[in-house]
Amino acid sequence: MKRFLFKNIQILRLFGILLMIFGGFFFLCLITAFTTLPYQGLHWLGTSLSELKEKPEKIIMLGGGGMPSESNLMRIWYTCHAATAFPGCKIIIATPGDTGVSTSTPQKIKKELVSGGIASDRIIFEPKGTNTRSQAMQSASLSDMKSPVLLITSPEHMRRSILTFRKAGFTSINALPAFENASEADFSFNDKDLGGKSVLVPGVGKNEQLRYQVWNHLKFEIIITRELTALLYYRIRGWI
Repeated sequence: MKRFLFKNIQILRLFGILLMIFGGFFFLCLITAFTTLPYQGLHWLGTSLSELKEKPEKIIMLGGGGMPSESNLMRIWYTCHAATAFPGCKIIIATPGDTGVSTSTPQKIKKELVSGGIASDRIIFEPKGTNTRSQAMQSASLSDMKSPVLLITSPEHMRRSILTFRKAGFTSINALPAFENASEADFSFNDKDLGGKSVLVPGVGKNEQLRYQVWNHLKFEIIITRELTALLYYRIRGWI
């Protein structure tokens, strides 16, 4: 009986230690969300290796998710602008899907690019790559790896994408991270003007940091953690 109780006590102590560790980690993440560190981390992932130093011969848009999706639509917007700035470039859509089906993700991306003013004969599909490593390997067969290319992807994926394409043999990589632009509007309001119930908690209408920034930074922390883990995995596998 004493042995059984001793084991239970040990398990409870271990549970308490784990609870303290996770609680401390969550508290640290919450405090960090009130600083600019999460944004700086995301900005570093997007810009630390990004540059536009020469005119590209091909634009490679790395697909993200289905259609419509926030990541793909952002990348399409930047791809349209890049294709307009470099009218002689071919555009490679690197995203998996059945290009023979009009409702597939690659075909929907193409339709969006065409609706943005891009000629359909400029667009090439790379539908076999299912992650950044395989997209780089498959894109190598569609482009001269010594000629300059322009990569377009989400900011958090940009550093890993550049390193992966370099490892695959591309020697001249330009990059355009698809950052969101913050709205220029003033989103503050007076809580009392909106009516509703009178409550003891203070109004948050004038505090945009609490309403938006903290929550965005918590999301950034998850994104950064995931991407740093992916960078470590790619490094271990020798893909970067």
